[in-house]
Amino acid sequence: MCVCVWKRLHCLSLFLHFTGHSPLMAVMENETWPHPSFVPHYLLRGDPFASRLSREADMVAAFYICIIGIMSATGNGYVIYMTIKRKTKLKPPELMTVNLAIFDFGISVTGKPFFIVSSFSHRWLFGWEGCRFYGWAGFFFGCGSLITMTMVSLDRYLKICHLRYGTWLKRHHAFLCLVFVWVYAAFWATMPLVGWGNYAPEPFGTSCTLDWWLAQASVSGQSFVMAILFFCLILPTGIIVFSYAMIIVKVKSSAKEISHFDARIKNNHNLEMKLTKVAMLICAGFLIAWIPYAVVSVVSAFGEPDSVPIPVSVIPTLLAKSSAMYNPIIYQVVDLKNSCAKSSCFKVLKKRSHFRKSR
Repeated sequence: MCVCVWKRLHCLSLFLHFTGHSPLMAVMENETWPHPSFVPHYLLRGDPFASRLSREADMVAAFYICIIGIMSATGNGYVIYMTIKRKTKLKPPELMTVNLAIFDFGISVTGKPFFIVSSFSHRWLFGWEGCRFYGWAGFFFGCGSLITMTMVSLDRYLKICHLRYGTWLKRHHAFLCLVFVWVYAAFWATMPLVGWGNYAPEPFGTSCTLDWWLAQASVSGQSFVMAILFFCLILPTGIIVFSYAMIIVKVKSSAKEISHFDARIKNNHNLEMKLTKVAMLICAGFLIAWIPYAVVSVVSAFGEPDSVPIPVSVIPTLLAKSSAMYNPIIYQVVDLKNSCAKSSCFKVLKKRSHFRKSR
């Protein structure tokens, strides 16, 4: 009994040393919380920034993220460069695409180097301040990407399902949407820095994220986690799924109607559907990358301290960090199809097939 109490006091002293405040201060102010002796996972094993993985596993993770970081930074940087060259001709959907590339480029440049260096060193090297910056940058750019895709899905929904309202979106409206995205992401990412929530080391030690484990420490921590989950994951994901589900229903019901329209209306509709397919691929890639991480985070927040084994928690994290790489690949695949369709070689082949059919 005395040894257990001494360990908890030792952990609390470490927390005071690293952060300047105790996680129990908020608990002591709220007498309704039934677990006043809660100590977060990153203080139960001594050094909170020591890697819990083997050196070989850290090396593999470092090389993987290095490749992902180079590809995502290069791809998104190329998208930004190509759109800047024709910035005066950008349409509202293209402005959203550029904004998404900026967020993906930001998460590649600000987050990947910290993780790579720490994995090679077998421990987090940048202390608590670096941990908070890393967590803030990851959450800010990740949330910004998801909210941007939410705006894109709403734009596609209005264009396809409500033609009267879909034509009103102009450049200045798109800029207002982008301002909303940046303010929204900055607000939720900054809340943990000003006292509502916190950023803390991941269970495996060489990365930092939102302190999901505060949900077990206080009612305030629970409200923080629930607010983050609802406003930064559940609500945007629900809007995206609803928008594309309604688009699919609308396309199926209107296929016969469109066949009676003239060629100009058909071509315009086909273009809108191509943009919609690209947006669906982008959103699907993002959600596939981040949902496993969100599930693991929720289980860690509301489950037992060791409910998610440390090796298991690494895989969703690495998958989520690769999400910024997918979008440039999707853009290039779509551009490649368009360029092949417009190439002279394709036209020659098309003429040959037409000649054979006529014969």
